[in-house]
Amino acid sequence: MMIQSRTRLALLPLAAAFALAACGGEPEEPTLEAGMDDTGGGELIVTEEDTAAVPVELPETPMTPVPVPGPVPTPVEEVETPPAQ
Repeated sequence: MMIQSRTRLALLPLAAAFALAACGGEPEEPTLEAGMDDTGGGELIVTEEDTAAVPVELPETPMTPVPVPGPVPTPVEEVETPPAQ
C-alpha cells in the first residue's frame, strides 16, 4: 500500500508536465493561400463605428520639431557704443 502511494506521488509531476506540454505547443504559422488579399499591409485596419463605444476626444496639439541637442544659442543684444572723440 505504501509503495502505491509513493508511485502515485512520483507520477503526479510527470502527469502535470504532460498536460502542460499538450496545451503549450508552438503557435501555428499563418497559412497563406493563392488568391488571398493582404488586408493588413502594416496599416491600421478601420472597423465599422460601434454605437456602444465610449466617445474619445483627442487633443489637437500642434506638432513642433524636436530641438537639436547641443548648446543653446543665446540671443545677442546690440549695444550702442558712443562715438569716439
